[in-house]
Amino acid sequence: MGNRLSAIATRTGDDGSTGLGDGSRVAKHDPRVAAMGDVDELNSAVGLLLAFGVPDDALAMPALLAEVQQDLLDLGGELSIPGYTLLKPERVAALDDWLARANATLPRLQEFIRPGGTLAAAQAHVGRTVCRRAERAVCELAESQAVSRSVRQYLNRLSDLLFVMARVLARAGGSAETQWDRHRKP
Repeated sequence: MGNRLSAIATRTGDDGSTGLGDGSRVAKHDPRVAAMGDVDELNSAVGLLLAFGVPDDALAMPALLAEVQQDLLDLGGELSIPGYTLLKPERVAALDDWLARANATLPRLQEFIRPGGTLAAAQAHVGRTVCRRAERAVCELAESQAVSRSVRQYLNRLSDLLFVMARVLARAGGSAETQWDRHRKP
């Protein structure tokens, strides 16, 4: 991994470029930088979800989200160093395991859910949408540059996890899920 920054205001990006973890410089509008930025925003959205407070119940959501934040830092590190692998396939399997356990506690959906509910549930929905954007950016990057399969799988699974987590959090907070009313009259 590259050197750690000892000074935050380096002024090296004043020309519209930024440094990658391998020491190379690319334009700040480069698809790799866009993907890294979306993943960074996603990590902040997960941090805000943790700050809202999630119950430490049988699903151990706070510990899971802390691991997700670590994974997202690994994922961002991997994106910042072309050809380098940090995120292990086992992390995708860990999300799959949590999804299976959490889904078993929820009723089957009949319609789309309107995002909302409790503050934590609403923030999980925001995280889900940011995750989908990060996934789109990574998939676009993967069309022209190497991106590991684990990175793409992880983001796909994480958006599912955040959706299921929103459902769990709404119920834990006593908020009923509001489903899309396809028959409402305008």
